[in-house]
Amino acid sequence: MKDTNCGCCSSKLKELERQIAGDLLSIGAVFLRPEQPFTWASGIKSPIYCDNRLTLTAPAVRNNVENGLATVIRELYPECEVLMGTSTAGIAHAAITATILDKPMGYVRGSAKDHGRTNQIEGRLEPGQKVVVIEDLISTGDSCIEVVKVLRAAGADVLGVASIFTYGMKTGLEHLHDAQVKNHSLSNFDTLIKVAAERGYIKPEDIERLMAFRENPRDESWITAR
Repeated sequence: MKDTNCGCCSSKLKELERQIAGDLLSIGAVFLRPEQPFTWASGIKSPIYCDNRLTLTAPAVRNNVENGLATVIRELYPECEVLMGTSTAGIAHAAITATILDKPMGYVRGSAKDHGRTNQIEGRLEPGQKVVVIEDLISTGDSCIEVVKVLRAAGADVLGVASIFTYGMKTGLEHLHDAQVKNHSLSNFDTLIKVAAERGYIKPEDIERLMAFRENPRDESWITAR
């Protein structure tokens, strides 16, 4: 599926990729450290760490992110009727973006409550409504795919996902494709490392190493490559 419908739309979204990449770097929401890799919970040694929750405490960046998500929805998901955030990181972004767009929103819990009405979907959702899921980060894609499955089981017509950042890893792309889930992220790994090199966050010669990491995160040869 294509993410854009015209050249003008494509240009606008490309500009957003660079703007959001610079924003995330400026507040440390995305942090690059190729010389001292982070260790993810999976054990993978990574040159990048992402905490998009920091965007909520940086008003200027938050404004760019939420208006960017609103732009993605207007351009790529114009039929959207309801926004649904992922729990918990996507909830605030869904609420703010829904306010900008003047649309209803809700969120999907990781599991159904064990009390009360035992809801897993919070907020009103009618069968057949056209929904866009709001997510902060796409890595393997599994968490947002589970949210989409819950919404589809409730009768929603899920148009796709709008997210802040994606690593663009092969595994994640394959999982989304197999689940027939369309995603558009405001920015991505490839754009971010180019902007990072331009602005001195990393050395230009680090780009090739970081791209090798993205291609195969479990192959640690990128760490010693020069």
